[in-house]
Amino acid sequence: MEALIGVLAGDGIGPEVMAEALRVLKAVENKYQHRFVYEEALIGGIAIDTHGNPFPDATRKLCAEADAVLLGAVGGPKWSDPDSKIRPEQGLLGMRSAMGVFANLRPVQTHPALYASSPLRSERLHGVDILVVRELTGGAYFGKKERTADSATDVCTYTRMEIERVLRMAGELARTRRRKITSVDKANVLETSRLWRSIATELYAREYPDVQLDHLYVDAAAMHLLSRAADFDVLVTENLFGDILTDEASMLTGSLGMLPSASLNAEKRGLYEPIHGSAPDIAGRGIANPCGTILSAAMLLRHSLGLETEARAIESAVMAAVENGCRTADIALPGKAAVGTRAVGDAVLQALGA
Repeated sequence: MEALIGVLAGDGIGPEVMAEALRVLKAVENKYQHRFVYEEALIGGIAIDTHGNPFPDATRKLCAEADAVLLGAVGGPKWSDPDSKIRPEQGLLGMRSAMGVFANLRPVQTHPALYASSPLRSERLHGVDILVVRELTGGAYFGKKERTADSATDVCTYTRMEIERVLRMAGELARTRRRKITSVDKANVLETSRLWRSIATELYAREYPDVQLDHLYVDAAAMHLLSRAADFDVLVTENLFGDILTDEASMLTGSLGMLPSASLNAEKRGLYEPIHGSAPDIAGRGIANPCGTILSAAMLLRHSLGLETEARAIESAVMAAVENGCRTADIALPGKAAVGTRAVGDAVLQALGA
């Protein structure tokens, strides 16, 4: 297998966690006899500082050519003025749009070794294995925006095409799992949600009769994620709801630092990133949790390169490292010393046998 992987370390802790993910990917290369070419580019705040643009032309070109893109994080207080016309997050939104990635996949799995790191009681965590599929290019994030001194408007718009393609992605993924889909909306209030629910009901009955479909309002979904999370299999929803619910769901696993994500287009070319932010308060200290980024690299191997064995090997190695007590501060056990970012990478490489 030969592949071009775009590497966008970004801001804050991005370069630190990216370094460990690349060490793991290079070990996989050697162990399984692949050839990955890594090309770096700038995005976010560092791209603003260097080029005056959070998504420079060179980065756009790389994203268009790469088989997959691995991202660290963007943003930070240096660029956080909400009135600024140029912000790091614009680079992320621009990249998603340029790559045509419309489905964001966020797996949420609990593990007994991390029960103590969650604020929830352990009995709420048994057997949780959820795949959230979030629509990524529509809704309020991309709608028309207006602001005056005394009012502001963010328009939420969805088309049938946008809804159908992400529902189909969720349907295909559900067939590889427990064949259960929960479609999350706010159809009692929002017209976009009424359209979403209508299309979901029609499409799954017609094209996925073997998949069980349930509908749930987003406020109820937020509650049930904390009270009966193990009942969910695939959860599919629109952009804003998915952004909020996945951050909530991260508390089931113990830390945002443990969660990866994949954003895919129709050809399964993808953008892979941990769901955590740039964490500027700990940047440069070598204490960030790299597991989310390493697990994002595993998703890259699985979804864009079709390397399932290699992906599973990385995932197993990460959990072996955690089980053996190699934990950063966000998931450290009470009374146990936390380790640094590099030490976690070392432990994963040892478990990988590379």
